[in-house]
Amino acid sequence: MLKYLIVALALCAVAYADGEWTPKSGEDIKKIRVECLKEHPLSSDQISQLKQLVFPDEEDVRKYLTCTATKLDIFCEHEGYHADRLAKQFKMDLSEEEALRIAEGCIDKNEQKSTVDQWAFRGHQCLMASKIGEKVKAFVRAKQEEANKKAA
Repeated sequence: MLKYLIVALALCAVAYADGEWTPKSGEDIKKIRVECLKEHPLSSDQISQLKQLVFPDEEDVRKYLTCTATKLDIFCEHEGYHADRLAKQFKMDLSEEEALRIAEGCIDKNEQKSTVDQWAFRGHQCLMASKIGEKVKAFVRAKQEEANKKAA
């Protein structure tokens, strides 16, 4: 068991130390979301809520969000969120410095010893309640309106 923990920590450290990390494209994010929905299926009600940018504190949703954050390489189950990567991925029209300050304010070291999905969800909730979250929500809503206009 200990050797698996050491390997997992080493992988997180290598991923974290990798200076080559770049933000994922919209297409990459879509693929990751599909993969995570297959790995962590959600009910149609939960999917409807996510589309409305409502994130219920339910195990299935937490595990799905943890999966997406992990596959985006912005979260590691041993180290938590990587503030620098959060800032680069979700800065929107903010400066990277401002986005980094916001991201750092949402990160904790899981002192409460929560489960991994609760830990990841806590950071997600904080980020979505921040200025970054407001920008992300506005971006998603604009994309939804654009899609609705094309469909009409």
